[in-house]
Amino acid sequence: MEFLAQGRLEIRITPADVGKRVSVRRLNDGPEGSGRFTDTVGVLTSWDDGHLLITRRTGESVRICEATLVAGKVVPPAPARRRGPAASYRELAEVAARAWQPVESEPLGEWLLRAAGGFTRRANSVLPAGDPGMPLDGALSAVREWYGARGLTPYAQVATGGKGTQEELSAALEQRGWRREVTAGLWTGALGPLGDAGGAAAGAVRLSRSLDEAGAGWLRRYERFREPRPEVRRVLEAGPSVWFATVPGDLDEATGDAVPAAIGRCVVDGRWAGFMAVEVAPERRRQGLASAVMGALARRALEEGASAAWLQVEEENTGARALYERLGFTRHHEYHHYRPGGV
Repeated sequence: MEFLAQGRLEIRITPADVGKRVSVRRLNDGPEGSGRFTDTVGVLTSWDDGHLLITRRTGESVRICEATLVAGKVVPPAPARRRGPAASYRELAEVAARAWQPVESEPLGEWLLRAAGGFTRRANSVLPAGDPGMPLDGALSAVREWYGARGLTPYAQVATGGKGTQEELSAALEQRGWRREVTAGLWTGALGPLGDAGGAAAGAVRLSRSLDEAGAGWLRRYERFREPRPEVRRVLEAGPSVWFATVPGDLDEATGDAVPAAIGRCVVDGRWAGFMAVEVAPERRRQGLASAVMGALARRALEEGASAAWLQVEEENTGARALYERLGFTRHHEYHHYRPGGV
């Protein structure tokens, strides 16, 4: 990271650069850090009262005392990905929202309030896609009131780490006591190569257009809810073109029903195919079933004219991230669900 100008370290940023991506070098705080430097890269989200706030692509905000700065400069956006389809944050946010449609929604300016009885934060959070039409504090108060009236925890889904993402809003929420509860990445990849995945297990995958066709075992394998309320089915079955994948499994001795060895869901939306709910029985993992499920869904999406793929994966799910890297996916941006402190 080069800060030198004519052989000297220089601070070439000012409060006027708020909103830009910057790189800064500072002296570490504390006696043990004397004379040691720390470099930070991210969006300069505020510069007030002698302190800078820089939000990294991960959503983490770093507070820096102005007096400790030894160098700083504005830097260009993060390098473009070397593979995967080109897409803006706004396009992907809208596509992902259509894949996780709420039961109830209401606009707040350019924000969208979404509720689905509490099933999945993606359908039970405000999507702040632009200007809420009022000052931020008023908008956040309206968000809390709207979700409170429905007996739901208020969440805001905010993205960082990509061109046009929301680092300033992320920092503003943290300054107001909102805290990140979940961080996930939205990854993209080419759909064509994914259609070749699956190997010998590909023939075991059965595709269905509805949960009724997929069978009751599909929801039991999903296990992402406490009880299968009507909202669960409504969210999962909603979308432009929805497909469910099932790999048959063994009978459940308690119920006598078959519980799938693996499942998946795909929503085809124009050029995009979104993959979600890919689950494999613990005893059947490392047998290629997840790849087979995604390959079968990809082939169906290709038949419908899609050419690009996306998915969402939580930051801590290292196993899934490794699989998706092998299948050709790369990170596009991160998104986070914030909730107010004390709620």
